[in-house]
Amino acid sequence: MSAADRPGHTVVVPSSIPMVALLGPRDEHLDLIEKAFSADVHVRGNQVTLRGEPAEVALVERLLDELVTIIRTGQGVTSETVERAIGILRTETTERPADVLSLNILSNRGRTIRPKTLNQKRYVESIDRHTVTFGIGPAGTGKTYLAMAKAVQALQSKNVNRIILTRPAVEAGERLGFLPGTLSEKIDPYLRPLYDALHDMLDPESIPKLLAANTIEVAPLAYMRGRAQPVDTPVATPEGFRPIGSLHVGDLVVGRNGLPTPVLGVYPQGRRQVFRVTTQDGASTLCCGEHLWTVRTPEDKRDGGQRTLPVRDMVGRLRRGHVRRYEVPLVEPVELVPQDVPVDPYELGLLLGEGCRTPSTTPSSSTADPELRNRSRHRGAVVVASPVTTALRDLGLAGTGPSTRFVPDVYQLNSARVRLHLLQGLLDRDGDPVAQGGRACRVQYTTTSPRLRDDVVWLVRSLGGVAHRSGADTVDIRLPAGQSPFRLARKRAVYDETGGGRPVRFIDSIEPAGEEETVCIQVAAEDSLYVTDDFLVTHNTLNDAFIILDEAQNTSPEQMKMFLTRLGFGSKMVVTGDVTQVDLPSGTRSGLRVVEDILTSIEDVSFNRLTSHDVVRHRLVGHIVAAYDDYEARRTSAAAGELAPDTQRRGPRSTRREER
Repeated sequence: MSAADRPGHTVVVPSSIPMVALLGPRDEHLDLIEKAFSADVHVRGNQVTLRGEPAEVALVERLLDELVTIIRTGQGVTSETVERAIGILRTETTERPADVLSLNILSNRGRTIRPKTLNQKRYVESIDRHTVTFGIGPAGTGKTYLAMAKAVQALQSKNVNRIILTRPAVEAGERLGFLPGTLSEKIDPYLRPLYDALHDMLDPESIPKLLAANTIEVAPLAYMRGRAQPVDTPVATPEGFRPIGSLHVGDLVVGRNGLPTPVLGVYPQGRRQVFRVTTQDGASTLCCGEHLWTVRTPEDKRDGGQRTLPVRDMVGRLRRGHVRRYEVPLVEPVELVPQDVPVDPYELGLLLGEGCRTPSTTPSSSTADPELRNRSRHRGAVVVASPVTTALRDLGLAGTGPSTRFVPDVYQLNSARVRLHLLQGLLDRDGDPVAQGGRACRVQYTTTSPRLRDDVVWLVRSLGGVAHRSGADTVDIRLPAGQSPFRLARKRAVYDETGGGRPVRFIDSIEPAGEEETVCIQVAAEDSLYVTDDFLVTHNTLNDAFIILDEAQNTSPEQMKMFLTRLGFGSKMVVTGDVTQVDLPSGTRSGLRVVEDILTSIEDVSFNRLTSHDVVRHRLVGHIVAAYDDYEARRTSAAAGELAPDTQRRGPRSTRREER
């Protein structure tokens, strides 16, 4: 029985739906429906009569219902919408085309970005549900574009603080050094598709501001790789400082909160150009140009925020007029492993002043301060592990003079309480509060011993303060709130009258420092910060960021691992690529091809595949991609058919020929 001879089934379109919107101009949508289904469709008024195979009639009825639903959302129906809806219905899925085609991701300047296929919807939903999402498929399937839309959406809704977009194209092809122009001119052609997508999704005038503030970072994958420090750079641990190159996964380092945090990863980076980053208080450390620093700028202070910048983005921009631009966070009092000490730390601080330290006599104080003189007479009441003279001899202090005094390691590498009490003794003896006419009180410490001066600087910085050498013998000190520098009533009264002010550190200079063998570490601290030279707080992973790796088929397995291990807390990663278009040098495996075998069982990692049916460029592109897929499938099948009998006939000899 022909379709025309079958009983008709009538569908009544609601009167609120304009038939021209449903059927299209000059019945274009109606023509598409009749070509796609084995059914006759007749329209009279708002009634649509369907004749044909029951299954086909049912699909057409579902299609009309879906198109009506889409029109009711206020979204226009185009020929492409009809084709996409038909394709979804043909997949025999339970998901409704209206749900797929009406899922709004982002709107800008009257344009709304939505998924256009079922696989695209599943890809977008996977990004919402998972921390790491892979989108694998041919060109034109919207992998990167949809990921970009989700990134902008996350930024606008304040789910992340920054967007990082990267591609490995530079590593896969030409070397930057042989290309003409500035660095920006060299890398821009590789990154142009990412810039173009940004201009579709954001107001053009806002993009330069977001790029300048590093809220959006667009960079080659090489710049993601080397956030590193030289292997001999000291890093704070609960037992003291260790070279970063000696650390292993599981070792403990000190985080910004002063507490231990485990090392999650150690990644050698080879020889790289390094820079010396120096703060205004004289602290400094070495790191590469891509190493990250969490900073606050004058713009951030207005809203209480902060930003994370690589060294290369701060070079040449350290001052705004005469004001330093980048303030770095200070460590909270560092908790080192507690140790027993032979002399009370405050008493030792007093003894390190002008007291007598001969090997054979009991130490005494020559101070004129009545409170300290009275304390000296009662020092015998202090509980000590052994006679003071013997203890000083064991500590190496007996017989030291004004220019050779120092803080023994057992006191320096001790709990924050021990270090603070020792510092209070030193400052009560040789320190002074310096009132500044209504401003916060400064503290100055004076000594003729260079080693003791440096030890005092170390103590202050380890307690979260700032110490600046203002002369050969003098140190200016600021301690954080809650850390009183004095016990002596006279000095404490002067200090407490105005308080000590907030200690701050600003980056003062960034200078090239040659090349070094480097390594980077990843730590488990929630803010990814760890403590390096001079108790500087730095970090190396990407928190609260939406990170997209595009063209991932051109990464090596090592690069893929490096990228994925940059993941920080509160971040999302989307990796996109087409495994049929690998441009890596011959013999180099694609990281995208092997990563699924490695991570497929890891929870919160999702792999999504798109096909030629998901191509959303010119409709001919989808047909081209499908034709190539069919061609490759035929070649593979033919090769397998030819090889099988040949292998059986020649056995191992054929295998040896293939190996040659």
